[in-house]
Amino acid sequence: MSEAPLISVIIPVFNGEKYLAAAIESVLAQNYQPIQLIVVDDGSTDRSATVARSFAQVEYHFQDHAGVATALNKGIAESKGTFIAFLDADDLWIGGKLRRQLQAFESDPDLAFVLGRVEQFREVGPDSAPVSLGIFNGYLKIAMLIRRNAMLQVGLFDSQWTTGDFIDWYVRATELRLKSIMLPEVVARRRIHETNMGILQRDAQVDYARIMKQVLERRRKTKS
Repeated sequence: MSEAPLISVIIPVFNGEKYLAAAIESVLAQNYQPIQLIVVDDGSTDRSATVARSFAQVEYHFQDHAGVATALNKGIAESKGTFIAFLDADDLWIGGKLRRQLQAFESDPDLAFVLGRVEQFREVGPDSAPVSLGIFNGYLKIAMLIRRNAMLQVGLFDSQWTTGDFIDWYVRATELRLKSIMLPEVVARRRIHETNMGILQRDAQVDYARIMKQVLERRRKTKS
């Protein structure tokens, strides 16, 4: 890459004022430029808009509450970068994430997207250090950097899913046999808290079952 490509970073938020500033700061702390930082507010009724607008680097967009997938898709529509990345409003990036993932693209021009490992953590109190809940391969959108043309080739996120938007997207990407790599480094930190814990456990299971049913039906039709 002869010139530093523009990376569009999309953060969807819904009533996320408590953690949003930290998420934005973890993007701005990256040792890479240029970045287009887009925050899509999915109809928040708290101070999320105030937090987002307090950062001069943020492009703020509002939509009536329609779900995270719709917010992500709006961010993609507003993006201008050669590459696209995503971060949830309550999660964090590790320093150097973008530069390390771009190095992978430079090493292999055939890559469509690059993933990395994720540390899951929980805060136990204002005076205590966060507790690590383990590190795992990050098959999550917060751990991905993707070429814009590959993103559009797979298609947008399906708004019918509550928490399974990336699972559905990733399955479609694998069906297209897009080339990807999983970096050994931790590139993001996923925050577990009371607000998201029930959703993660309950809705993810429901979405996963429905997605797998659709995948099997799609593959059955392809074979017939």
